[in-house]
Amino acid sequence: MSPPLNRIASDERLPEAADVVVIGGGVIGVSAAYHLAKKGHSVALVEKGHVGAEQSSRNWGWCRQQGRARAEIPLAREALRLWDDMQADAGQDAGFRRTGVLFMTKDPAEAAAWERWAAIARDEQVHSTVLTPAEINAKLPGNTEKWTAGLYTPSDGRAEPSMAVPALAAAARKHGVTLHQDCAARGMETEGGRVSAVVTEKGRIRTRSVLLAGGAWSSLFCRRHGIDLPIGLVDATACRTTPAPEITMGALGTTDYCVRRRLDGGFTLALRGRGTVQLTPDILRYAKAFWPTFLERRKGLKLRFGAAFFEQLTRDSKWSFDKPSPFEAERVRDPAPDMQLVETALAGFVASNPALAGITIAEAWGGTIDSTPDTVPVISGVEKLPGLTLATGFSGHGFGIGPGAGRLAADIVAGDTPYVDASAYDYKRLIDGRPLAPVGLF
Repeated sequence: MSPPLNRIASDERLPEAADVVVIGGGVIGVSAAYHLAKKGHSVALVEKGHVGAEQSSRNWGWCRQQGRARAEIPLAREALRLWDDMQADAGQDAGFRRTGVLFMTKDPAEAAAWERWAAIARDEQVHSTVLTPAEINAKLPGNTEKWTAGLYTPSDGRAEPSMAVPALAAAARKHGVTLHQDCAARGMETEGGRVSAVVTEKGRIRTRSVLLAGGAWSSLFCRRHGIDLPIGLVDATACRTTPAPEITMGALGTTDYCVRRRLDGGFTLALRGRGTVQLTPDILRYAKAFWPTFLERRKGLKLRFGAAFFEQLTRDSKWSFDKPSPFEAERVRDPAPDMQLVETALAGFVASNPALAGITIAEAWGGTIDSTPDTVPVISGVEKLPGLTLATGFSGHGFGIGPGAGRLAADIVAGDTPYVDASAYDYKRLIDGRPLAPVGLF
């Protein structure tokens, strides 16, 4: 079931040409389009479904620096500033509030890792504090669990996925971006060895620069052009509760549940590190690259073999641009939620917070996370095809850091000096044979 999502109007007329074509209407593509337009570039954004309809509206709604890999902290810090600015620029509420994020643990080893991370965060100008049990009790007086430690970042926040990307898209349109929904990009044309146009189902757009922000679809799009992009897909589950007492205004995370307070008076609820991996030819293709990640996270993963394997096996990876592509066959990726995860998370949440007795699940949904082997995104040009820039593989972190990541992608596409060191996001690391493993706390 798809979660609620505000809708935004399309520009029905496709431009003949644009300085940049952005493929993908999630938080990354929309944010990058916004920043490119503010730099003075003409931008057309094409989306096979509608803006924000896939993982950008199916995530937890956390906007956090906390627990990020060191390379991601500057992006997350800038994203928090931009959430404020872009929400104001749009003139629409994206639901962004700086209400803090608190993780709690009963594991002394995890608490020690949090102490080490907090020291790194201070070097990156992020103030995170490791809380004592007494300090946790003061923040959550109704919580009955006995915690060893908490990691608290007061400057972190939350936003409403149902509202956020449409609001950012409104800001992008204000600066001249044209939005084209139900308009799948079938592929790119080249001239002289570099990008010269994007072919969509509604026509062709001449351009010298393409930003691919296609999330779960990016690897397939790249394969059509002979570009290897190791991306693994994980189907995740989240849900929302009925209205409930406000035990927190922000976000809480434990091994038993992760929650965010919603503007409608309920909570968005999920389980950390859980998901389902569909066994497919794509997964087997990149099995070696993802093996260290799988070993580290296998306890939280379910493996499924079914129809998806045979669908991929029979899918043509060299489709013609003048016929419907795989992107038109599935406008919005909408995996079924795992109700066992929903029930487990709700039980843990209520058991820990007795004041919530009686709340129920109002709605549950699934979404697909696009992950890289080291869980760090790719925000990089592709040497093999000049004019193509990737912004994908956000590994479940894309919503919160989206505005900052979009700004970095815009800098790279425009040929400007990146506002942060972009070396950690280089595409080459995924294909040059170096060993890769997950980084960051969560």
